[in-house]
Amino acid sequence: MTQREDREAPSGAGLHYRALESLYASAQINRLFDSRLDITGEGQARITFTIEPSFYHAAGAAHGTVYFKMLDDAAFYAANTLVTDRFLLTTGFNLHFTKPVTEGIVTAEGRWISGHRRVFVAESRLVDRKGAEIGRGTGTFMRSRIPLSGLPGYTFERA
Repeated sequence: MTQREDREAPSGAGLHYRALESLYASAQINRLFDSRLDITGEGQARITFTIEPSFYHAAGAAHGTVYFKMLDDAAFYAANTLVTDRFLLTTGFNLHFTKPVTEGIVTAEGRWISGHRRVFVAESRLVDRKGAEIGRGTGTFMRSRIPLSGLPGYTFERA
């Protein structure tokens, strides 16, 4: 099934992916960011967001908290594509800042690396609008006791 077909007539994994996108959109924290999550396949997630001056530190570039949030979210959702029954929790995250960013659209690309049962490892990277890497991170995520089906944002509405 192509990505286009998955978006038009989701079933199985596609339903899970759309429900994860809905879950991301429903999180209160995401009201602070002009961002969008796209699950691009098993073990893959992409978040597109816009850097705004309200995110700046004292030297006039995006604060590291923005880097962490987007890197963590992209890696988290990439890992959660492999888990259809439980919400994952971040248990550790290492990040590296490689370049400051002051404006424009930034993309966080997440990719699952390993783990199938209880602990998952995923990595992510941030790229600016020109495609230059501005940060990267690796996280570990653990299965929680929280059922995805019990979270109000985990839904898929047919158009």
